[in-house]
Amino acid sequence: MPCGVASRFLILYGSQRGQAQSIAEELCEQAAEHGFIADISCLSKGEKYNLDRERGPVVFVVSTTGDGEPPDTALKFVKKIKNKSLPCDHYSHLHYALLALGDTNYANFCNCGKTIDSRLQELGAKHFYATGHADDGTGLEIVVDPWIEGLWEALKKTFARMSASNQEGTTRGEVTKKSIQQEAQIQEKLGSSAISLSLLKLTDVETQTAKAETSVLESKSTEIQGAPLEASLIRSVPPLSESSLNVPALPPSYLDVCLEDSPAEEESAHHVVKEGFYEVAVSGAAHLTRDDAVKRAILLELDISDQDMPYQPGDAFDVLCPNRASEVEELLRRLGLKDQRSQSVRLQLRKDTKKKGAQVPSYIPQKCSLEYLLTWCLEIRSTPKKAFVRALVDWTQDSREKRRLQELCSREGSADYNRFVRDTNLCLLDLLQAFKSCSPPLSLVIEHLPKLQPRAYSAASSSLRHPGKVHFVFSVVDFPACAEHPERTGLCTGWLMHHVSAILQPYGKTASAEKSADCPALPKINVRPRVSNTFHLPSDPSAPIVMVGPGTGVAPFIGFLQQRYQEREEKQYGVFGETWLFFGCRHKDRDFIFREELERFVENGTLNHLKVSFSREEPDGNEPRYVQHQLLLHAKDMVHVLFKEHGYFYVCGDAKNMAKDVNDALIEMIAKELQLDKLESMKMLAKLREEKRYLQDIWS
Repeated sequence: MPCGVASRFLILYGSQRGQAQSIAEELCEQAAEHGFIADISCLSKGEKYNLDRERGPVVFVVSTTGDGEPPDTALKFVKKIKNKSLPCDHYSHLHYALLALGDTNYANFCNCGKTIDSRLQELGAKHFYATGHADDGTGLEIVVDPWIEGLWEALKKTFARMSASNQEGTTRGEVTKKSIQQEAQIQEKLGSSAISLSLLKLTDVETQTAKAETSVLESKSTEIQGAPLEASLIRSVPPLSESSLNVPALPPSYLDVCLEDSPAEEESAHHVVKEGFYEVAVSGAAHLTRDDAVKRAILLELDISDQDMPYQPGDAFDVLCPNRASEVEELLRRLGLKDQRSQSVRLQLRKDTKKKGAQVPSYIPQKCSLEYLLTWCLEIRSTPKKAFVRALVDWTQDSREKRRLQELCSREGSADYNRFVRDTNLCLLDLLQAFKSCSPPLSLVIEHLPKLQPRAYSAASSSLRHPGKVHFVFSVVDFPACAEHPERTGLCTGWLMHHVSAILQPYGKTASAEKSADCPALPKINVRPRVSNTFHLPSDPSAPIVMVGPGTGVAPFIGFLQQRYQEREEKQYGVFGETWLFFGCRHKDRDFIFREELERFVENGTLNHLKVSFSREEPDGNEPRYVQHQLLLHAKDMVHVLFKEHGYFYVCGDAKNMAKDVNDALIEMIAKELQLDKLESMKMLAKLREEKRYLQDIWS
């Protein structure tokens, strides 16, 4: 490392669910191995860093949330750098690299990272390493791993340039033929990743190499009774089974966990209040779909009359659900802690930890019981990251199982990790069931499992129509059994269905419940409002609106229409814009949810146009199967509403397929009706987004 310039750099992260923070912490841990000193801070902790005076390199790791919005921890920073009064050379001293996390299932891919990147450039900052755009839709590690690999050489060269600059006249190192070849290799690795490394000359990073263990070689034969062996979660096949492995460094442990016999404190009420949740009664529940529907949709009515929870149609509510009791029980058994379930847990930092910026998780109440911790604090269903798999290696006794875990967390085993861990939604318990000799300590589990996150559901009602109540709808998520895990339902949707089973009304009945001998107390759940800043009805009621919401995506639009109906009743001589709803489902008679209410809205004039598609009905002529096909049939009307009448276009539902298809249909309609090429059409659509007239509430 050149003398004269301290090899110190700064890592700043903006994270919503912990992924960006985890990657930033991984960078910080790896820095020392490469001869650097790394300081790390969340972007929200403005008192811990000062970019106006920062002279060392800065590495940003930022995620994107919602409809291209910055994570909560980056909002203040983004607002600060967007200040138009800042001069164009404000950050001319700054040298930075940026890793943006996003999901191509959403329209505004990596939007927060792109926003920060472009604004820093406008303010004079300079890249010392090309920006990376990692896609959670295909696997973050596909971009993250090679990006990190190349970062260290880029930092070395940056410090070398800084040192040379300080020594007045020291010539810069020549670009060698070897470095060009190495850059080409990195480019090849990133060929599908939307990263341009044209600014970089990357060299291989030293990695740990793990040789295949002798016991694994016994399985070198790839045939049993003439049939070739297939790879599985617990078994690899050549060439991977015979390869040397680049295994990541062991993440440093940082927690000491003590289980004490003293009784655990009453934690539940404090924990819920601290997180901003309210305990409310479920005053009604009903099936919205027939028993033979492919997906089960359920409507819940919550009584919020005793709580201060105002909301508008378009807002959502977070629901806090526990982990399954049976899964907590099995995890306790597998960790050898079944008899200690009631003991209180005390956490403290290890004095000898090498993890920089380590903190005791703030979301775990002090002195809560072990059972409570695993039930309400940790996401035990989360898919283990490669770092977690790497940590499990050292707690696995069987040599074959140890080798397989090494493969799954290695660079060479990325395809197997994606196929058998990531794509199958594997969880820790599934891994422990498959790898019988793996017995991790409780501290490792707490260090690597993320916080149990609430699930968000859109309000399907208007408080004008249902004062003191809020409705929401959910489809029960089913995960069929596979080789890697048993059949199960989604964590929250499955729990909700079971939790309200005593008052759950059959299809065709009203979602209302009263206390009775059979149901002496209404079930209760913990919720908190999640206010939307944009996904609301237009402030000008005369503006026309187009709503696209197949399946349970129609939920917020039921609230929109209830609100509009009440407003029309109160202002009978008011001017209200035209309303369109494009709805889709599989079968007309099985899963056309809210059918009667929607038809009433049409009859009373609240909804002017209801266009419904049935994707699994027998075709009758050229009837459209999906909502995007319906939109194309009404292209002229849609373009007129959006560009002549300055209307609003709302989309709610599946991000992976539907939202993309609707977006493509819009581009096609604009191109056809306005006689534009595709690029110009995309620009027109982008302008609608900027004007907050093309709004999405989508999920993957």
